[in-house]
Amino acid sequence: MRWQQGMCLDERYVPYLQMARLYHLARLNNRCFRLDEPLVSAFVERWRPETHTFHMPFGECTITLQDVAYQLGLPVDGHYVSGCLTDFHVYIEGGRPAWQRFQELLGVLPPADQIQKFAVNCTWFQETFGECPDGADEETVRRFARAYIIMLLGTQLFADKSSNRIHIRWLPFVARLEEMGGYSWRSVALAWLYRCMCQVANRHVVKLAGPLQLLQSWIFWRFPGFRPVGYDAFSWPLASRWSGYNPGVSEKGPRVQMARLRIDMLQARDEPYFAAEVVAVVHPEILRLRLLLSPKPSTIDAQSLIVPLSFVLK
Repeated sequence: MRWQQGMCLDERYVPYLQMARLYHLARLNNRCFRLDEPLVSAFVERWRPETHTFHMPFGECTITLQDVAYQLGLPVDGHYVSGCLTDFHVYIEGGRPAWQRFQELLGVLPPADQIQKFAVNCTWFQETFGECPDGADEETVRRFARAYIIMLLGTQLFADKSSNRIHIRWLPFVARLEEMGGYSWRSVALAWLYRCMCQVANRHVVKLAGPLQLLQSWIFWRFPGFRPVGYDAFSWPLASRWSGYNPGVSEKGPRVQMARLRIDMLQARDEPYFAAEVVAVVHPEILRLRLLLSPKPSTIDAQSLIVPLSFVLK
């Protein structure tokens, strides 16, 4: 079981999350998420890094910006998210050391044994910022909101393979909460997922990172034959439909083989987001962009979907 919350979504954070245009993602983060590893593994085997598409029996298909919008409720318009994972600290205002800036923005410094270079232990982070004190002043609430956003980005969208550390690369962004809504979080989330799947396509890489909730929900929505039974209620964002899903704990090997066989028999499906009952729960902002971002899986031009990676690993 993979819990994505770890920290309470306090209603006092909501204005800051709305300002950053991450409120829909935060609502999704407040639910339990279980990954069906054999199913996801079988799909990732079909991923081709040279085209950024899944090679299916009916042709090629891929996850698009439209899918990220509907599944996670993230904005697409805005500035690109730029920087470098290894040298992100050079973008910190005034050239301050990274951990000094961490203390300025969050009001506390992690113990030395909870730090690994530019990452902090998840347990310490959650224990420290798990619950904002009652009667806290506005500056304290703002600090806790920054911590919540760092956790949200570091575990929900840009998780790494460690699963127990949170990188502080987001400090330059949470330092200016009023400007966070001006970034295209949807684009960088999709780019990060593409990058993670390209990495795991290497046979020497055994772990997949990234926004796996997006990947699994995309599979369920695009290919109804893989959907779990009994999850028929729609809510926003659409990935919340699978909240509480339990894929079981049977042996992975036979389940991967079964998923491979079922993928071999797949056929192209119609657009899943245009049904009236789905449109009824979709946020109006997303509906306005629907005509712009609506390629069908079987007719995708892969080159038009290659998103430049916003963070470059050295």
